[in-house]
Amino acid sequence: MNHYFTNNDNLKSERRIIKYNYGSSCFDFISDNGVFSKNKIDYGSSLLVTTYLQNKKNITNFLDVGCSYGFISIILSKELNVSGEGIDINKRALKLATENAKLNNVSVSFKESDIYNNVDASYDLIITNPPIRAGKKVVMEILKEGLKYLNHDGELWAVIRKDQGAKSIIQELEKLTPVTIAAKSKGFYIFFLKKN
Repeated sequence: MNHYFTNNDNLKSERRIIKYNYGSSCFDFISDNGVFSKNKIDYGSSLLVTTYLQNKKNITNFLDVGCSYGFISIILSKELNVSGEGIDINKRALKLATENAKLNNVSVSFKESDIYNNVDASYDLIITNPPIRAGKKVVMEILKEGLKYLNHDGELWAVIRKDQGAKSIIQELEKLTPVTIAAKSKGFYIFFLKKN
């Protein structure tokens, strides 16, 4: 079985358009086989974006970790009027994300990176719907290591489902830094950590 966090050059392409509205803004996202949530916008990602935008601070840049075809980054860039970056290891997803940024006229760049190995900047916001199926070790690395790439007073926002270990992950993170739960809905936890 091929997961969205791997690359499979032989996977048949079946591109489709997913429409999404936020407030008065309308977005189109090109999706395809082999990417996360290929047929519809994932509820957790949508809840993460909505919750963040309801609690937003002034930021100058952001990083979307595990960006897939760019949903989170593109909405944030448009609604906050800032430029950002998205990273993923899935090359097909990154190509789609680049197309989607142009399609929606936003300033987001995308690049291949295995967690943070190709990241050399720091950010006011790191945001992620982490690839749970890649395993807890990967998820914890995204969340813990992300703190190193935050600017002073920066925040790392994430979404994880209760039945995928949200409570135990939050408890583990609290050993490092305070964690604020910003929302809970349909089993999804939205939480954020601050740079100490």
